[in-house]
Amino acid sequence: MATVCASSLALMDAGVPIRAACAGVAMGLIREGDDVAVLTDILGLEDALGDMDFKVAGTRKGVTSIQMDIKIQGMTTAILGEALERAHKGRIHILDLMDQALDSARTDLSAYAPRIVSIQINPEKIGEIIGPKGKTIRAIQDESGATIDIDDSGLVKIAAVSGEAGARAREMIEAIVQDPEVGRIYEGPVKNTTTFGAFVEIMPGVEGLCHISELQDARTERTEDVLKKGDITRVKLLSIDEKGRLRLSRKAALAEMADVPSGDGHT
Repeated sequence: MATVCASSLALMDAGVPIRAACAGVAMGLIREGDDVAVLTDILGLEDALGDMDFKVAGTRKGVTSIQMDIKIQGMTTAILGEALERAHKGRIHILDLMDQALDSARTDLSAYAPRIVSIQINPEKIGEIIGPKGKTIRAIQDESGATIDIDDSGLVKIAAVSGEAGARAREMIEAIVQDPEVGRIYEGPVKNTTTFGAFVEIMPGVEGLCHISELQDARTERTEDVLKKGDITRVKLLSIDEKGRLRLSRKAALAEMADVPSGDGHT
């Protein structure tokens, strides 16, 4: 029954919101003729040589599970009643001791606790997560360490052995399925440069043009004087036209980020 107590404490320590702690105690019985002795919290030897192994587990409010092995013919209600009464006293005593260690579940789920995270996406985006021949979803699983399952309704289930793995997988999926938001500042690589500006990838597979006039406050003669292919830069999404083309501004992003300390390694 120690496993019942330890499992209950482990779940609460991990932040699993169980309703109440659960403890267990094993009751035994020795009978010689008319002489009967009910034993509390029996050991292995008492189990082997005794006439009963009666396991009782539960919370302060009541019994949640029982299991009995007996080696005698029948059991009187009197013996059973005594065993249940003693089991109740033993269980409450154990729960008092458990409360001294931890009396309720922790509010935060442990970073090391396995979990399943569910998110709902637009079903039209399922193909983008899976990718050609499953390439994208395999890459997400390989990088994050999580397992991903998607059904036709767009429900995505992320199973992970740790909070970090689950959060990383969710972050990667949301980056794929989210729609560009006008007014938001993004960070991404410069995919190409031209005489009239730079194309910056703000989300996986989503690029926009940062016009040469939006690179900086000062006049820019050449795009490469400010940004080169492969640079990581912050840009603000100014607008999306009727054809879905994105207009970006590094100048506007810099203005909003002016109070952020420099030296973060970004262009």
